[in-house]
Amino acid sequence: MSGRMLAAVTAVVGAGTCFVVVLAGCGSTSNVGSTTSSGDATGFGKQICSSAGADKPGYTNGVAKIPGVASKLSGAGSTFVAPILSVWTKNYASVGNVQVAYQSIGSGGGVKQISAGTVDFGASDTPMKDSELAAAKGGPILHIPLTLGAVVPTYKVNGVKSGLKFGGDTLGKIFAGEITKWNDPALTALNPGIKLPDEPIAVAHRSDGSGTTAVWTDYLTKESPSWVSKLGGKDRSVGKEVAWPVGIGGKGNEGVSGVVNQTEGAIGYVELAYALAQDLTYGQVKNKAGNFIQPCIATVTKDVEGLQFPADLRTSLTDGSDANAYPITGTTYALVYQRQTDKAKAAALANFFSWVLTTGQDQASQVHYAPLGKDLQQLAIGQVKKMTLNGTPLAA
Repeated sequence: MSGRMLAAVTAVVGAGTCFVVVLAGCGSTSNVGSTTSSGDATGFGKQICSSAGADKPGYTNGVAKIPGVASKLSGAGSTFVAPILSVWTKNYASVGNVQVAYQSIGSGGGVKQISAGTVDFGASDTPMKDSELAAAKGGPILHIPLTLGAVVPTYKVNGVKSGLKFGGDTLGKIFAGEITKWNDPALTALNPGIKLPDEPIAVAHRSDGSGTTAVWTDYLTKESPSWVSKLGGKDRSVGKEVAWPVGIGGKGNEGVSGVVNQTEGAIGYVELAYALAQDLTYGQVKNKAGNFIQPCIATVTKDVEGLQFPADLRTSLTDGSDANAYPITGTTYALVYQRQTDKAKAAALANFFSWVLTTGQDQASQVHYAPLGKDLQQLAIGQVKKMTLNGTPLAA
């Protein structure tokens, strides 16, 4: 993570736990507009984000602490999760006496490094494919959900504040290069009363293998036939890397944030924490129920309520059916080999992720992530319990 991003994250952490009202009274309000009940595109409406949700769930169901841990762990991958991981690793160093070094290099890099066995854990915002799992050197890899976050459309348009409304097919057409002006009829129809300028749209996207891209394109693939057609079918329109028809590439969430921040008329997609930390304007997105939803803890958590997960927890969270769910939501998976052979490293991994899934969940909202819902948190703890040391279960 860049020094600028670390500074921004530090500033956000200092804002405490007022995430759900950040747009009205905590952090920057320069790009936000009024917080009224009308929900117009000059600012976010009152909506569900105006009241605190279960941002500090107080989970205590971790695995029993295992003695004899290694003093250092290494991880690499997702930039989506880097802000909260920087909080977790700093705090855990003081309570667990373990230094966790994490490289924010993108989900694609995280998958490659854990597959090659060059790190103790990887991190990806999209599940590994069957082919990737089969190629991993160390055997079965567990997927452990860590937190929930929103991927938001962020833009820089002169005179336009946060809260602009977007539909899925409209976003798909923008990123396919079929909508090229901000005052296109499709955008003005979604945002009556907002004067959108007659200026070109500059698309910004990831240049690296990215789980954030996978979450974003998963949503576009579900909602935009134009996007799917432009990319040549559903087998090509979603993934950590796609053949972007238009746009400027940026490495990491940091890179896309930088492109948007410096380019008039730009639109990109980043994890919500980056948009807030960089003081970027960002929009509401129409969900499956036809509602335009503000991204925040409450609306992100709605995506996993009542969701049935497969045994290995590899699934998509986008486009949930709840009427109040923000539709472009993802989880970052810690990628950990199930069969561990180094006792000290195995103990350190189990203890760290047990802490992240209990105490650490209370810290997620400090940097604008949503804690795992109760059901998903219990499933994630179950994944930690699947770890073995030389064939013997590691944790109780």
